[in-house]
Amino acid sequence: MRSDVAVELRGVSKFYKRQAFSRQFLTLKTALLRGDLFRLLQPREVLVALDDVSLTVPRGVTLGIIGPNGSGKSTLLKIIAGITRPNRGTVRVNGRVAALIELGAGFHPELSGRENIVINGIMLGLSRREVRERMDDIIRFAELEEFIDNPVRTYSSGMFMRLGFSVSVHVDPDVLLVDEVLAVGDEAFAHKCLERMFAFKRAGKTILLVTHALGLVEEFCDVAVWLKKGRIQYVGDPREAVGRYRMDVARHETERLAQAAPVEATAVASSPSRWGDRTVEITDVELLNGRLEPTRVFQTGEPMIIRMHVQAHRPVRDFVFGIGVFSEQGVHCYGSNTHIERWEPIEMDGAGWVTCAIDPLPLLAGLYTLDVAVHRRDGYPYDYHHGLYTFRVHNPLGDIGLVRLPHRWTFSPNIRIVEKADAGEPAAAVGHGGGP
Repeated sequence: MRSDVAVELRGVSKFYKRQAFSRQFLTLKTALLRGDLFRLLQPREVLVALDDVSLTVPRGVTLGIIGPNGSGKSTLLKIIAGITRPNRGTVRVNGRVAALIELGAGFHPELSGRENIVINGIMLGLSRREVRERMDDIIRFAELEEFIDNPVRTYSSGMFMRLGFSVSVHVDPDVLLVDEVLAVGDEAFAHKCLERMFAFKRAGKTILLVTHALGLVEEFCDVAVWLKKGRIQYVGDPREAVGRYRMDVARHETERLAQAAPVEATAVASSPSRWGDRTVEITDVELLNGRLEPTRVFQTGEPMIIRMHVQAHRPVRDFVFGIGVFSEQGVHCYGSNTHIERWEPIEMDGAGWVTCAIDPLPLLAGLYTLDVAVHRRDGYPYDYHHGLYTFRVHNPLGDIGLVRLPHRWTFSPNIRIVEKADAGEPAAAVGHGGGP
């Protein structure tokens, strides 16, 4: 392997055989007495964790590994760390490797934090003298001064993570492997961990990071790998990798929600969350994107169109159409109707439709439910559907909260700042001048 390469995988595959009983017997005791147990256990299913993965990571590169749960991300790190052996293929690593993959991995529960630091430091290639020299720094970084001589079985998951991360970064590895364990613990310590990882990056270390924090991958990583069902789907620019992954997630979620829609429609007819005398009936509800395509997955800042198909069973002159949007936690995000917005009803008879176009959609990432209704101006319901329609919103930019507020950044002349060309459109940055 070339000296400028930190990690190299060629045709790596990893699979597990799930055992199952080949035939039935009355009890486990019977099988043991008859000596049949191991003969009866037959491999029935092969679970593929990684499938013919080839990857080259140059020295000094920070690589983000993304994908859904079960895609093989953690298995890939374990194979690189030497924790798990591949069934096929070769793995080569240049230099010392430190892996923070599983909480508590390598820690003896009955030993103290201090004793575990010694053991882990030696396992990671340090001498006893080197461990002693770094002991105080490791304890201080982990913020465990009061607990370091207690058995680690008394530690919380956050304390485990702090100790494991501190040991890993203080052995001065050439290659640092980090799994999603950074999600455990308080925000202040997570920020300190990220600062240390940025310092590693500036020092030219190689970092492989598994995370579901896609914004972190875009901002922190030089290259990203998207894994799906054990196979590499894309390697390259982090923003491109994240974009492709998000599109794939959205596509599958649209399919899943679409499959649920017929059940949803059947349930609407008899749902306790539907009420009214049906003088005017909502016969169907469509959620459409800006291309007028049915979907249940939308993107912040893009159009969302709600179309209600209605049937007036007799002529009516008093009618109001309304919508309501609720977050997954039940927060009422928005509600309005044609009466509030000063539409004056004249007459409705027979079948028709009503659309409410929300453009741009200000909702941020999350799962939402939709209310639709038609009623009289005094509130008497013709047909009210409460929370019967579900949709999801993805937000590629990463701002947080419930909704995106219209806003604009301006800066005083002494602040020099530019807006990235691909940063999106919700806020316009001004490089010079401007007032508050």
